[in-house]
Amino acid sequence: MRTRLLFISILFSAFNSLNAGDGWIRINQLGYLPDAIKVAVLISEEDIRIEQFQLRNAITDTVVYREKTKEYDASVWGMKSAYRLDFSKFESAGGYYIQINDIKSPCFRIANDVYDGTADFILNYMRQQRCGYNPYLKDSCHLHDGIIVDHPTKTGRKIDVTGGWHDASDYLQYLATSANATYQMLFAWLNNPQVYGDKYDSRGHKGKNGIPDILDEAKWGLEWLDKMNPAYGQMYNQIADDRDHVGFRLPNKDSASYGLGRHRPVYYITGKPQGLSKHKNRTTGVSSSAAKFASAFALGANLLKEYDPVFARKIAKKAAEAYEFALSDLGVCQTACNLSPYFYEEENYVDDLELAACELHRLTNKEYYFEQALKWGAVEPVTPWMSSGRARHYQFYPFVNLGHYYLSGKRDIYTDYLKDGLQFIYERCDKDPFLNGIPFIWCSNNLVVAALTQARCYYNTTKDSTYLEMEAALRDWLFGCNPWGTSMICGLPAGGDYPQLPHSSITYLLNETTHGGLIDGPVDRSIYSNLRGIRLLKKDEYAPFQNGKAVYHDDMGDYSTNEPTMDGTASLSFYLSSMEKEGNRN
Repeated sequence: MRTRLLFISILFSAFNSLNAGDGWIRINQLGYLPDAIKVAVLISEEDIRIEQFQLRNAITDTVVYREKTKEYDASVWGMKSAYRLDFSKFESAGGYYIQINDIKSPCFRIANDVYDGTADFILNYMRQQRCGYNPYLKDSCHLHDGIIVDHPTKTGRKIDVTGGWHDASDYLQYLATSANATYQMLFAWLNNPQVYGDKYDSRGHKGKNGIPDILDEAKWGLEWLDKMNPAYGQMYNQIADDRDHVGFRLPNKDSASYGLGRHRPVYYITGKPQGLSKHKNRTTGVSSSAAKFASAFALGANLLKEYDPVFARKIAKKAAEAYEFALSDLGVCQTACNLSPYFYEEENYVDDLELAACELHRLTNKEYYFEQALKWGAVEPVTPWMSSGRARHYQFYPFVNLGHYYLSGKRDIYTDYLKDGLQFIYERCDKDPFLNGIPFIWCSNNLVVAALTQARCYYNTTKDSTYLEMEAALRDWLFGCNPWGTSMICGLPAGGDYPQLPHSSITYLLNETTHGGLIDGPVDRSIYSNLRGIRLLKKDEYAPFQNGKAVYHDDMGDYSTNEPTMDGTASLSFYLSSMEKEGNRN
């Protein structure tokens, strides 16, 4: 016990210091599973030649492993030298650090339990994002949602849609991101139920209630979706708009005004371009939103029938109705803006129809839905951002097509589709020392999570190891093996280098980080420089690392790289629970 405590002390203190010498060694701060691919990355502003690195015991400083380095293109990150340091062959559990001359990495662990508790940890952020009753604040907000807008006959009427989650650090609520977040949490439970605990009740307070916390949170989302779809053919796509953006304030003290008294606008799904002011979106139909309702309802009905059979039957019926409605007006349904031209620019819907049909087939076993899934799945073999390496804001959403995973167990061609998407990313990362072939658009971390999810699904189906090193690199990227050496998840790992100053009212007003929240992540320099309203509030501690293809700031003033998002966080559920299950298996 004394040895372990000593190591933990060394580990945490090491996270808070920059490397000495001519460069920096970046690691996965959370640690490494013993039999997984294990790689660190050295970057340097100097032109240095390195042939070999040492792995040392963190307690005794003894060299336990030596290996040759692999040189990569440092210029993509504004550096002169970059090396990948692969110690995958070393599998002994313990605490270690890497040394090259006088350059040392932070200490890290190799152990089967390094991911334990991480899947439950990110639910802290989901509970913090709740609208209606908020367990983090122990207070309620937005109890008067809302007033219907853009409806042919019901505009101006009240509707009860209180609930759900705030989308990010603003208090808007979107059907697209909320339905996807709900589905992602259900998907994680479907695949990895054994890793989830029961430490919170349905209101988000500490205390068991006989239901796994991940299902409590997913049900919170489903209950809101149920309100947003009160009857067949009646669906609402969002609450509030960018008039919300009036500065930092807590949700229970929300002062944003929409000219509706204490109410917020609730946008009806029309299938036509929307926007109450000069800025309009490019909506063409209802399919993308209606199908997201259907997939979340169908999987929710499947998984909740043991816990709440009455509610499960209700949403099972709504799932079938939502799918039928999705087919009635084919096209995409985008979010609405008001003051600025920014909105979620979703342009694909066939992936939503495919996933909805898959989940209805899983729920009902009806051949009709299986044939529908095959029909829509063939239209878009690869999620477009994966093949093109570019996208506008939320242009191809969800960022991963989990319908392909369902069908891959039934038709080999869908396994090929999963592989093709990964291959496109792989071909873009071969010269990057961090093996990151993700386009650095706004919310790039969501794309990292999507690629990780697809890589894990593909491996689960095939056991093909082709993309395991890229998967490991993207996993490590989220926990500190990136140019800035920071985790992208607030509060994880404890004592590590993670976002301390996310763009959040919680941080600004309560001096706390948003525990469990996945931040937007680095963006291309040109995107960063062209976004409105960004102003750094402090000296940039990461200035030496901002000369590459993307920038990142741990600064409350940077909403483009350092704002946690609800849907990105929920989408991590499957991958983190998969890693925890993998460690427990050993």
